[in-house]
Amino acid sequence: MGKITFFEEKKFQGRCYNCSSDCADLHTYFNRCNSVRVESGVWVIYERPNYKGFQYILSPGEYGDNQQWMAFSDSVKSCRAIKNIYGSSWKLRMYERPDFGGQMVECSDDCPSVYDTCKLREAYSCVVTDGAWVFYDLPNYRGHQYLLERGEYRQHSDWGAASPGVGSFRRITEF
Repeated sequence: MGKITFFEEKKFQGRCYNCSSDCADLHTYFNRCNSVRVESGVWVIYERPNYKGFQYILSPGEYGDNQQWMAFSDSVKSCRAIKNIYGSSWKLRMYERPDFGGQMVECSDDCPSVYDTCKLREAYSCVVTDGAWVFYDLPNYRGHQYLLERGEYRQHSDWGAASPGVGSFRRITEF
């Protein structure tokens, strides 16, 4: 499945916790998280228990401080390994209206600017048919992150977004 280690302090210092499976509530293992080491797998970590709040997608590597994964705070309260990253194809369809209405754009590659590439100002709904993806609310893979795995997302709140703005997105792969 994978292995991830959380550290309370920057640069892999302080109390730590090794995790190799999904965990809905990490609060008993550490108080805050300022660095992470991902040994294997691709993980999504959440700022609140039960897979809620801001999401951060982490591939294998070392993250010596929480700014390296674009965190808004030192709160990490749940995590899970991302599935569907080992295939050879990725495909999604984005729609400009809720419930798959309006203009539709089909994509199978990373997109640094949804507006420039797809001519969509907003994406209210989406269908992921292959792979796993991360949406960002700003262009060039910046801002809040949202994990989308295979399935239907009838409105932007289904993937956790407060607004329909999708600035960029990319495929999730283990590299």
